[in-house]
Amino acid sequence: MTGTAPAPPQPEAAPLDVLRDIERRVLWLSTATIHHANRVRPNPSGLKVGGHQASSASMVSIMTSLWFRHLKPEDRVSVKPHASPVLHAINYLLGELDESYLTTLRAFGGLQSYPSRSKDPDPVDYSTGSVGIGATAPIWGALARRYVEHTTGGAGTGRQYSLLGDAELDEGAVWEAVLDPGTAELGEIVWIVDLNRQSLDRVVPDIAADRLQGMFAAAGWQVLTLKYGRLLEELFGRPGGDALRTRIDRMPNPEYQRLLRCTADQLRQRLPGQGAGREPISALVAGLDDATLMAAIGDLGGHDLSALDQAYASIDDTRPTVIFAYTVKGHGLPSRGHPQNHSSLLTTEQMRELAGRLGTDLEHPWKQFAAGSAAERACAARSRWLRRPDVSPQPPPELPTDIGRTPAGTATTQAALGRVLMDLSRQAPQAARRVVTVSPDVSSSTNLGGWVNKVGVWSARERVDWFADDAETILHWREKPSGQHIELGIAETNLVGLLGELGATWSRWGQPLLPIGVMYDPFVGRALEPWSFGIYAGGQSILVGTPSGVTLAPEGGAHQSITTPSIGIEQPGCISYEPAFAIDLEWTLLASLARLGRPGGSSAYLRLSTRPVDQTLAAVPADPAARERRRRQVVAGAYPLRRAEHPKVTIAVMGALIPEALAAAERLAQADVETDVVCVTSPGLLFTALQARQGRQEGPSWILDQAFPASRATPLVTVLDGHPHTLAFLATVNQTPTTSLGVTRFGQSGTIDDVYRHHGIDTDSIVRAGLDLL
Repeated sequence: MTGTAPAPPQPEAAPLDVLRDIERRVLWLSTATIHHANRVRPNPSGLKVGGHQASSASMVSIMTSLWFRHLKPEDRVSVKPHASPVLHAINYLLGELDESYLTTLRAFGGLQSYPSRSKDPDPVDYSTGSVGIGATAPIWGALARRYVEHTTGGAGTGRQYSLLGDAELDEGAVWEAVLDPGTAELGEIVWIVDLNRQSLDRVVPDIAADRLQGMFAAAGWQVLTLKYGRLLEELFGRPGGDALRTRIDRMPNPEYQRLLRCTADQLRQRLPGQGAGREPISALVAGLDDATLMAAIGDLGGHDLSALDQAYASIDDTRPTVIFAYTVKGHGLPSRGHPQNHSSLLTTEQMRELAGRLGTDLEHPWKQFAAGSAAERACAARSRWLRRPDVSPQPPPELPTDIGRTPAGTATTQAALGRVLMDLSRQAPQAARRVVTVSPDVSSSTNLGGWVNKVGVWSARERVDWFADDAETILHWREKPSGQHIELGIAETNLVGLLGELGATWSRWGQPLLPIGVMYDPFVGRALEPWSFGIYAGGQSILVGTPSGVTLAPEGGAHQSITTPSIGIEQPGCISYEPAFAIDLEWTLLASLARLGRPGGSSAYLRLSTRPVDQTLAAVPADPAARERRRRQVVAGAYPLRRAEHPKVTIAVMGALIPEALAAAERLAQADVETDVVCVTSPGLLFTALQARQGRQEGPSWILDQAFPASRATPLVTVLDGHPHTLAFLATVNQTPTTSLGVTRFGQSGTIDDVYRHHGIDTDSIVRAGLDLL
């Protein structure tokens, strides 16, 4: 819950002349921070440190106006990656960042290369750095805030701003988010596009701003455009001004950028052009002094504080808003407008000249405003206004570790997912109320139908279910603010973006949720990068990939996943499970839910199957103590399923291939090759245990002694429906000869027997591998 101290009154808006003083200081601090990291701080390795002075400069006016005149404490802002020095400069002026950190940009333990909510020492609302993902995060943050407010309360209100570069609009993830039907209802969303018309290496020939504006408008967004500043607008009103506006409007981007690099004399020659408006434009510029002409050519709306004021005041909170703010990359710097200025650095002499022009001192770069000055008072007032109360996370509700049922008959782990959620709602309703499921239009096909029927579909407003009285309707689509399932369109990036924000509500508003996202496992790879970035940003969630593997035999190679089993080994902040039985799914899902919504928690990935498996093969112990011992082993990563009296071979198997492994063990035993079978539920946890045993990281290693005791070390066959390298490391547990079976080629359609035989993971292949090892 948040603190209850009364908020200070909103300060009066700083006069424009004071705001310009702050704007100049923000430009200086952001530029100097990068300069110090590259040219002042010792660099023994000689490796480039980097930073983006020009990319930061184009955002200075936009961010100064936002933070020092318009932002409210409850608002959240996602800052484009390359403008992180501007954010740190603002936080420094607001007293939220100690001066000592200004010399640590991109240093170990210092200011991060890009805004990081979990690693930076100053306030950062959204981690950015992966192009497009940071831009869309506030959409999912807005949805998560609304969900929390409807279900538990305590999230309040507030706008969600995205400050993004125009090049980020090239990312498909941006348009997937913009076009999701739910986005049009989020009036708190405000995007500000830094339209500097440059990319990493060049001036973009045709940024097609009009087309982009039309695309947002077609999606239901309010579109505001800040193209020219007051000086140019005043010139447009003079004789020859209409011709000048037409000339600049029609000018190719590279030509305009070249004009930014011209002297006044060169401008008088080049600006009029060769068209019909040449003479009136020539007459207009002839009446301007050099300083005015030079200032006018770069006078764009994204640098005009008055225009920005007007745009922010014009935001329509009933629908999303996008502001296209035309800017100059490198505005205010000697590198302005140069096509290769993206990573360029000012020289020390240029920095000295800049300091003189901005009223600062290169020898004392971090000076604050003079005590008692108007700028100092304005910064102090905004600091008091914007400071948020501390958040004390509410602990998640207690979860059971074992619901107590022992499945019988045949079942799939995919179907077990829906049953466990239903059981949880009955046995632990308080915990179940915190569960929120998300899927990209695959609820029924991933066995969430019963859960959706019970809890309903979340919607910002209640909608009529026109099929409620249709007798043939099995899945009831009741949309209401109290629903616990969120259905998105078919866009995996949107799903995991929302998962990340639902998984961060415990740290944003103190209200923990237990988010579960479900998608087809073959498409997990598409979603992995944004989901990984969400984990990096502090989101804790469960991603369920189902159905999985070549076990989905008739679907063919397009729907057969191969590489996903190794996710748990490779993804930081995530524990993965591939349960073989319904009881394994129950125990691992409950354990994964218990790790969510708390400091030090973690995300989880569960890989499930549609293959029906005889549940009696699990041989769940009847004795309560033995059952609990089995549960602990399942959650820790592996358990012995078959123990021979004098084993000669061990089979380590994962997931859907458990029937083949047990059948192979039986046939090997008939050939006088007694065989142990170990069911692996989490290769990642086993790898972590191995690393702990070797002293390479902290953690328990007891599971290795119980699943692979040295006294039973034998040649080892590993087998799974996925790439064999996932389990190959098990050879090092006891330094045993090993053969690793799995899938290394694209799949194809067929029966399970045909496909397993094709990939060498059938019973015959396992038997041959065991005999070959002997």
